[in-house]
Amino acid sequence: MNGLRCLLRDTVVTDGEYRTIDIDSGFTMLVAMTNSTRAERRRLFLIGNGASASMASHIGADLCKNGGIPTDMFTDPSLLTAIANDLGTEHLFSLPLQQRSASGDVLIAVSSSGSSPNIIKAVEVARGKRLSVVTFSAMAEQNPLRASGDVNFFVPARTYGDAETCHAALLHYWVDLVAGDISSQIHDADKSATPQKLAA
Repeated sequence: MNGLRCLLRDTVVTDGEYRTIDIDSGFTMLVAMTNSTRAERRRLFLIGNGASASMASHIGADLCKNGGIPTDMFTDPSLLTAIANDLGTEHLFSLPLQQRSASGDVLIAVSSSGSSPNIIKAVEVARGKRLSVVTFSAMAEQNPLRASGDVNFFVPARTYGDAETCHAALLHYWVDLVAGDISSQIHDADKSATPQKLAA
């Protein structure tokens, strides 16, 4: 557990100019993006491979249910297998992102290695369509994903287990911040209100 605590303590956050910022500022920027997405009824897309795909789906569901955020995770097996079979796995996320996203949406890209071709290609599409991009990566300090977002969370982990565990903690903390913001609004406006009523 001490190892995970140290990894979370040593997480490095950078902005779109690759300048290091403190982690609280990184989460402040991420929450601001999320709140803007909710207020403007834009969409938030989450992508990842393997365990990161499960994490993206889990966090997306939590944001939708507890935070009133319109989310999309590209988890339909028919779509994914058709793209992989006909076009190649590097297009798994970029193709549906190209078709479904619009300027002002947000892409959350989670990759332990930070070098998965299908993640990198999706980020390129997001950039071309003027989406905001937030990345979560680990492993190599110079991985390409780490330098591609408006906000980048890098965990200095050297194993997939440690990277995924820390990413899960960071992502859940984000959900708690967003859900807490909803809760405080509910408390201030109407103690009998629900997140669903607030998001309506």
